Amino acid sequence: MVNFFELPLKELEDIIGGIGKERYRARQLFRWIYKKGVYDFTVMDDIPKSLRNLFRDMFNIETLQLGGSFYSKDGSVKLSFETEDNHLIESVMIPEKNRLTLCVSSQVGCRMACAFCVTGKMGFIRNLTTKEIIGQVIAARDFLKNRGLSPEADKKINGHDTGKDGNQTQRITNIVFMGMGEPMDNLENVIKAIDILKDQNGLDFSKRRITISTVGLLAGLKTLKPGTAGIAISLNAPDDKKRVKIMPINRLYPVRDIIEFVKNYKTSPRERITFEYVMLKDFNDSIEDAKALYELLRGVKCKINLIPFNESPFSEFKTPERDTVNEFHKYLIERFMTVIIRDSRGADVHGACGQLGMSYLMTKNKEKAGK
Repeated sequence: MVNFFELPLKELEDIIGGIGKERYRARQLFRWIYKKGVYDFTVMDDIPKSLRNLFRDMFNIETLQLGGSFYSKDGSVKLSFETEDNHLIESVMIPEKNRLTLCVSSQVGCRMACAFCVTGKMGFIRNLTTKEIIGQVIAARDFLKNRGLSPEADKKINGHDTGKDGNQTQRITNIVFMGMGEPMDNLENVIKAIDILKDQNGLDFSKRRITISTVGLLAGLKTLKPGTAGIAISLNAPDDKKRVKIMPINRLYPVRDIIEFVKNYKTSPRERITFEYVMLKDFNDSIEDAKALYELLRGVKCKINLIPFNESPFSEFKTPERDTVNEFHKYLIERFMTVIIRDSRGADVHGACGQLGMSYLMTKNKEKAGK
């Protein structure tokens, strides 16, 4: 039996066509399951009953089961899931004005070992399957339908509390592959998931509403078809000397190679690659660092997200002072760089950038202490 959530539309059409049935039945199934959120084949009344019974026997529609939900005081919601082989993965819903972003994981753990990232402290356990990636989106959508966001989150989106009943804006508008793991290290499953996310018969997200965040795995980036999704590269330092101290991958893909890739990346005039810059107190947050970053990116078509570090007990780094962040930001703005400060969200539930996986590590530490 094939899991339905593993299949982009073309693969589903091939399977159905391969048994002698009309290929358009695949589009019908996509619309029922992805658009309408109906998981019971027996009620899909525009499909003949004999085919409904056949599809029920052919396709497994089991996906991730929600393990827990954690409401942050800022309106964010962290969702945790336990995989079939008893691993923990996490997603985060982040409300903003007129939109709701879902931060999706692509791996259990991560092999990149960035010094400031909790997920990296887990080490690499395994890649998530396509059904586990899509399952996070499906589970988040069902969570919104059945439980909804907090009034605080609703106000962030709408400017007022409309209540759960009849609130049409409590829907996911943006997907970012910025959760646990390195998406470019699981490219096959991520691309299949994006195909499902973008399919008009499926979840129907615009490519402008999907972003892949990467440490800069150029081997994967160079195979990525332009226009697949937005790209965000975690730069986090203006030179190789500093970057290699916090990001071991820099030994393989140094700063100059990443900048060269961005300069030559073929995209539409409206699109820009984003550089993410996690600011670490007394490490990469000085005006000298800002000057070096400006010199590095001057003339490069890009956006910059400054991300003040989110502290955890699993990292020695600290959050920079707000005045320091503001001065860094001001220096770049005054030189006409496109740059924003991305404020921390969900830190009180360990759901902020760089914190996912903390629950896993804390559980492991308790298990060790109990032995």
